[in-house]
Amino acid sequence: MKITFLIHNVYGVGGTIRTTLNLAAALVDRHRVEIVSMHRHRETPRFEVDPRITLTPLVDLRPKSSDARLPQLAEPAVVFPAEDSRHHQYSRLHDLRIADHLARTDADVIIGTRPGINVYLARHAPRSAVRIAQEHLTHDAHRKKLRTVLARHYRELDAVITTTKADAEVYRARMPMAGVHIAAIPNSVPAPSVPPSDGSAPVIAAAGRLIRSKRFDLLIDAFADIVVRHPDWQLKVYGDGTQKAALQQKIEDLGLTGRAHMMGIRTPIEPAFAAASLVAVASEAESFGMTVIEAMRCGVPVVSTNCPLGPGEIISDGVDGRLVPVGDRDALAQALLDLVENPDQRRRMGRAALVSSAVYDPAEVAGTYEALFRGLRATRALRRRARRHEARLRVFRAALRRLKALLSARARRTGRTPTPQ
Repeated sequence: MKITFLIHNVYGVGGTIRTTLNLAAALVDRHRVEIVSMHRHRETPRFEVDPRITLTPLVDLRPKSSDARLPQLAEPAVVFPAEDSRHHQYSRLHDLRIADHLARTDADVIIGTRPGINVYLARHAPRSAVRIAQEHLTHDAHRKKLRTVLARHYRELDAVITTTKADAEVYRARMPMAGVHIAAIPNSVPAPSVPPSDGSAPVIAAAGRLIRSKRFDLLIDAFADIVVRHPDWQLKVYGDGTQKAALQQKIEDLGLTGRAHMMGIRTPIEPAFAAASLVAVASEAESFGMTVIEAMRCGVPVVSTNCPLGPGEIISDGVDGRLVPVGDRDALAQALLDLVENPDQRRRMGRAALVSSAVYDPAEVAGTYEALFRGLRATRALRRRARRHEARLRVFRAALRRLKALLSARARRTGRTPTPQ
């Protein structure tokens, strides 16, 4: 079987790139795998790519490339939806290249990895292939106008896959699509190449984009309570973003200099997690929770806010980590303090985290996807009938609405009330 992934830019850095490469590497053991990158801006990808995977860049953005001189590169994309926040990075050249590639593909399964690319998938991928839209953001994270566009195009696909069960339920409720299978399959995280944490280091780690919704400010506030009783403990925050300067200022204002540290970006993050005894997540929302799983795979328990949508599906509270209410500084501080002061408990939770996080191993997730592929192929005819039936209903409902509008207009002209049907 040939499996093709469509991705924004495999040469960059990001969670979608990392999890796509993890899944592709697991699938290439038994299948031909291709990754089609809409963009290429450097010679080689930043992440390691299994050499058995075929990389196919569509538009070369390097300054000396021949693509840089093509006039279509300066024209805005027409097919890639304007409602997608990445629209400004797409051009008419992208529209043409992906249409041509999908017209010639021999892939049995094609998987898109972001909304605008999934529109390309719906518009251009051959119906002989199984066509799957992955959603790495949540339904509610998309703007209303984009959700309207996606509802129109996603109904042409075979499946929409979310990373959490909660988000899959939202799609089923708010974007019902006859004949389209909606399911949750988590991102995959490979076993780290470093030994697991032994739970002895007096270090709490955290990682992610330094933006307001991640609430690193709340974590720093909570950590201030811990160092009062345990001045030997340190907080290490890994990442970069718009809040970096403000967070550094908060550390200084609270007198935490030398105890709380802004560590910058660290890739891979696993060695940093394995060198800690606890990992903290204070987010207001998560589309999945890669940081949680990466920490657990290092044998480190995670204290996380029980935010929508991911942590509550990953962490078993009190077993392999802790869940606390969103925005509750005192609860976050107390949960961390409990584990700081109970080394046996945090080591026990760390061992449990190693076991429970194994379900996110790429081989396990790849097996789930393979079962999905088989199921979608087996039910193709049934789902096509459901789709055709739904299409006929849409035509009927539209005709009924037009008829009602005509009757209402006639009634207004004649002064008579139309007879209800």
